[in-house]
Amino acid sequence: MNNELRERLKISPDRLDVLNALLLDPDTRVINDLLEVVARYGTPEEINARAKAARELPSLLEKVRATHPAYLEDLEWLAEQRDKGAFISVAEYRQKVLGEAALTTPFADDFAVTLEISAAQYFPWLRVLAQRAIDEQALVPGRFIRVRKMKEQEADGDLAAFAAAMQIIGASYVETLDTKGTDGSNVHLGGPATITGYFGGVGQPNEYALKWVDEYLYYYTNYGVQQVLNINPGTVLLGYLLYRLGIDIEFKISVFMGNDNPYAGLWTLLGAKLFARDDGRSPLIGFNWSNSINNESMEITAQVRQDLGFEDVVRFEHHITETWKSIVRQPYNRRDELVAIAGHVANISAKHEGGEPQVEQAREHPSDILDYFRDKEEIIESGDWDDLLVNFLDKYEATNRTAWALTENGLSFLAASRLH
Repeated sequence: MNNELRERLKISPDRLDVLNALLLDPDTRVINDLLEVVARYGTPEEINARAKAARELPSLLEKVRATHPAYLEDLEWLAEQRDKGAFISVAEYRQKVLGEAALTTPFADDFAVTLEISAAQYFPWLRVLAQRAIDEQALVPGRFIRVRKMKEQEADGDLAAFAAAMQIIGASYVETLDTKGTDGSNVHLGGPATITGYFGGVGQPNEYALKWVDEYLYYYTNYGVQQVLNINPGTVLLGYLLYRLGIDIEFKISVFMGNDNPYAGLWTLLGAKLFARDDGRSPLIGFNWSNSINNESMEITAQVRQDLGFEDVVRFEHHITETWKSIVRQPYNRRDELVAIAGHVANISAKHEGGEPQVEQAREHPSDILDYFRDKEEIIESGDWDDLLVNFLDKYEATNRTAWALTENGLSFLAASRLH
């Protein structure tokens, strides 16, 4: 009976003919509008070439010199510390945690967990974090998520400086584009008092999906920004389509998408497979689960991810800690669950969006997700700048606690690859 039922799920190949007819029809406006935006920047080959040139370190440094030359000193310092081996190596870190037992412990390197911190809003914070990592012989994360306003950080030099720093330390990073519906375009959203509008979609209403594409192509071709946050089903599809056209976009799906069960995961991965390139690659490189996800759901979806050939392509990004205010019920700490799953589910990122709950609750200004949406000038004028730096360093400490716990259990991590 089960086999008979299963056969009913089979999809006839002629359904692809219908889909292809829609995509290739010159009168299909939903595709025509996308192609018009792309054409403003050139052919996909020209677009990729411009992005590659913009991403070169000398090009980024020139942009830093033009917008905020003082940042060059911080970047030079970071490179100098890297080159003289100021940071602890992975082997040394393991010995720090386990002592001599580290020499004989078989670490699960095939299941290494990426150490991730969010949100790394301001470039100057990176030097403070790096100095602390040197002083404490601790780890710099291998992945940074940013949720700062793009135009603001472009103007003050943070955008180019942070991109350059990521190359220097050997870490990946993700930017969040401004076209995300929080500028008044989404009628549901008017601040915290209307947060229930998120249930109707945080994202890109009406023409904003195409504005998102336009904004992406601008930062891709001018700064080489490749990985961006994706928060809306429409822009997820547009990301798939851009990649299929030949543009080398990469994106991670946000926790705000609400993927909180294996069937949501299956739907997302089916789309990635449908629009993958002929070599099997997909632009979906990060899949941020809902905060409510449990290990069993990740294990079930990991089977699907593997069967679709995406185990090495799509990273499961899992919140280990969260900001103390404005997003989840506290205390929230999923480290023990991470340790339980990290030895048998590959390609997981341990995202630290907050400090340890016992630390956060004692702070005069605990971390708050709403701080991400504030203007830098307003933060400084309010006197909260130093508090937000403390919040960021609390996240750094939480990231290192996770690395320590993984190491204690014979599990591996991925930190900044050119530092450790």
